[in-house]
Amino acid sequence: MDRFDVSVRGRGAVGQALALSLARLGLRVALGASAPPEGPDVRTFALGARSVALLQRLKVWDALVAAKPSAVTRVVDMRVFGDAGGALDFSAWQQGVRELAWIVDAAALERELASALRYAPHVTFTDAAEPAELVALCEGRDSREREALGIEVERFDYDQRAIAARLASDRPHQGVAWQWFRAPDVLALLPFGATDAQGGYGLVWSLPTARADALLAQDDGAFEQALNDASGGMAGRLSLASARVAWPLRLARAARWHGPGWVLLGDAAHVVHPLAGQGLNLGLADVDTLSGVLAEREAWRTLGDERLLARYARARAFPTFAMGGVTDGLMQLFSQPSAPLKELRNRGLTLVNHLPPLKRWLARLAMRG
Repeated sequence: MDRFDVSVRGRGAVGQALALSLARLGLRVALGASAPPEGPDVRTFALGARSVALLQRLKVWDALVAAKPSAVTRVVDMRVFGDAGGALDFSAWQQGVRELAWIVDAAALERELASALRYAPHVTFTDAAEPAELVALCEGRDSREREALGIEVERFDYDQRAIAARLASDRPHQGVAWQWFRAPDVLALLPFGATDAQGGYGLVWSLPTARADALLAQDDGAFEQALNDASGGMAGRLSLASARVAWPLRLARAARWHGPGWVLLGDAAHVVHPLAGQGLNLGLADVDTLSGVLAEREAWRTLGDERLLARYARARAFPTFAMGGVTDGLMQLFSQPSAPLKELRNRGLTLVNHLPPLKRWLARLAMRG
């Protein structure tokens, strides 16, 4: 008889959330280790309503807000610009919600998840690959155990890198997120920290690899000048408040997400371009869905039953495929230098801005995760 019901491999946000969620069902969970991010963790997550609701049920969200209020920031407006005058804006007020999303300090969230796990009665931390009825692989996009299972991954490398950093601004951010699509790069500024103090942003800047490497090689002053030129001063004068980190970008999808006794979640199953900030939202929706499937299983089914796990895979197939298609479509559309296409895509942005029903649909898609 297995000592554990579920062995969760990977201690990132997705793996930790899954371990907490399954422990709340009374399942015995082994939580295995994974490699921490290299260098300082300057990542910021953009979380939608479903992700926040899951974290609230896990008693993590309120604890995070209480422990470090500056770790979460409400997004009330989003302003998107094309590369030839096109523009699109979203407002929480227009959507009838309090916020479009929350920007969260990645390191603070993972610390709070780890803190909650220390008090979870059914979770055991282990560095060994513990046997269990079900093995849940949450190791990230380069999952070694997925590779060992022989799972093929359809992968498209964008030949781009994303640069992330924390920024200061000479203006309060007022809860506004900014994004620029300029062939072939995408620049996003995510509001971070108190709204009434000196402004702060999380930077995610996706660029062709050669250009990204050149920017990373520059000193802070030269990098800040390039950043301010790219943002045009719309978010104030920006300066670095942290080190810069970068990672290669790809679109990827595992050919199989489940089998007898194993299942994939998060980046081990699917990777999308960060331009819509949906990576963690998709992973937490995986957690929410798998937990629901396991909670509602028939009494005679084992946790590793392949037909049971197929329910999870079917439920997540379309949302993840659709989000991958949307992000890849936008990336491909704005990476083409053709003058007629440039005019068309910018007119399209402006047209969407004048079609409230379509704007509401796009906003709901982004907020849902």
